[in-house]
Order: sequence, then C-alpha cells, then structure tokens
Amino acid sequence: MSKIIDGKAVAEKVLAECVDEIQQLKNNGVTPGLAVVLVGEDPASKVYVGSKVRKCAELGLHSRKIELPADASQADVLAVVQELNEDPLIHGILVQSPPPPQIDEDAIVKAIDPAKDVDGFHPENVAKLALEDASGFVPCTPSGCMRLLKEAGVETSGAEAVVIGRSMIVGKPMALLLMSKQGNATVTVAHSRTKELAEVCRRADIIVAAIGMPEFVTADMVKEGAAVIDVGINRVEDPSAKRGYRLVGDVAYDEVAAKCSAITPVPGGVGPMTIAMLISNTIKAARQSVS
Repeated sequence: MSKIIDGKAVAEKVLAECVDEIQQLKNNGVTPGLAVVLVGEDPASKVYVGSKVRKCAELGLHSRKIELPADASQADVLAVVQELNEDPLIHGILVQSPPPPQIDEDAIVKAIDPAKDVDGFHPENVAKLALEDASGFVPCTPSGCMRLLKEAGVETSGAEAVVIGRSMIVGKPMALLLMSKQGNATVTVAHSRTKELAEVCRRADIIVAAIGMPEFVTADMVKEGAAVIDVGINRVEDPSAKRGYRLVGDVAYDEVAAKCSAITPVPGGVGPMTIAMLISNTIKAARQSVS
C-alpha cells in the first residue's frame, strides 16, 4: 500500500514555520505585505484570491486585494503594478492568472519588481532559479512539490525523475529544482510530443504529472515503488456527485496508488502547498527588503 502524502498537513507545518518568521520580522518593525490583483470576475480566480487574503489575515500579514473590472485595460493593470512596486508596505505582488484576453500577461509579469515577484515568474527570477541563486523566488507549486517529496522521505538524489508537462508555471521550474544541487536527480521532461511516453515514465523513480489532462497517468505507466506527485486538478462530470462533477488529478489515483510507494491525492495534495509557499515567498521578500 502506498504512502498518501498529506499536502494539508505539510502545508500547516510550513505555515507554522512562517508564523515564527513573521513574528521575528514584526519584532524588527516589519510586517510582511502581500498584494493580490484580480482582473475580472472569473469564479475560480475569485475563490483563489479570497483564500490567499484570508490566509494572510490568519497569519497576521498585511494584505491588499485590488479588484479591477473585466474590461480593464493593459494600462490600468500596469498602473496598479507600478503603484504596488513603489509601496513600501507591500513586499509581494501577485496578479491572479488567467487575466481577461485583452491583457498581455507576460508584459504584466515583466512589469513587477523582481524583488516583489513572489510568484517567481519574472525573467530575473527564472534566471536565478537556473543559476541556483538563493536570492530569487521559486514558483510556488514546484517549490511545494519539492517540500512534499522531502517530507515524505522520498530520496531525490540519484533518482530518475520524469516531469510530464513543460509549462513555465510548473514543468520547467520543477525540472530545474529536481536537477539542482537541492535535488540531484536525473530529469526527463516529457510532453505531448514525447515518443513512447509510457516507456519513458516506467523508468522513473519519481513522476511529477502536470499536464492538465484528467487521469492521464495510468498504472501501466508507473513502475512498482515509484513516487508520484499529481499537480493536476480537473473537473469531470459525475451525475452522482452533489455538484454534478468531481475533482480528479492528472493521475488515475486508485490504480496508480496500488502500485507506487508514495502519492499525492487530489484534492488535498499539492493544492494546499501553493498558498503555503506563496506566504513563505512573501516573508522571504520582506526579509530581503531590509537586509
């Protein structure tokens, strides 16, 4: 039977560490501040933003939620970002993704002060990740995945890892973390053009699935004893469910769990870690702003 990696429990452990750091900063006259910008009325985005703001309040962080209408212009969003860049009470800036189609998200990311880019998407922070410069900010989801592997006792050093997905949000930074001196793994990044994908995955001691395809990774793609991190969260229709749908990951959980040594569930696996690592990055930004 595989070990279920409890993301909620690990996230609470990370946040408990954050409480001590927040208090140390406050003792020195600094309250970490996070600003979250929401453009439009996307229901899922509103939920995510609300949960981030509530978590800041629970932990005693200063937070600002800035909501712009769905028809906001690029100039409107850039003006808000510039104001936040100049606000000394704000140490971290997050513009909730995805924005409406008229907004150039790449340009918005590049406009954020890299020292406040707690999402870790600014080119300067991407470069620092590749260079293993500890002053940079690592994207929250892959950073959370690394912490989950550590807490589960999964040995990454010398392991063969396969990351399925090559996005800048998860796949690429995840690969960089696994191959860094922190991870010391041998990494293959697989994607939609990978030949013999199942065979590639069967070589892996560690699989990280981040492709946004429900239950794509099946038992025949996983070798006995592998560790599996499921980043995906997908809605699938289910007439028997109260809401008419259920949430599943990119991994066919039941059949894969019977075969692997450790696995993250969906929900309750990687998801809770993302907010925890965002808070951690915000604290780091506050600490670096006064060092």
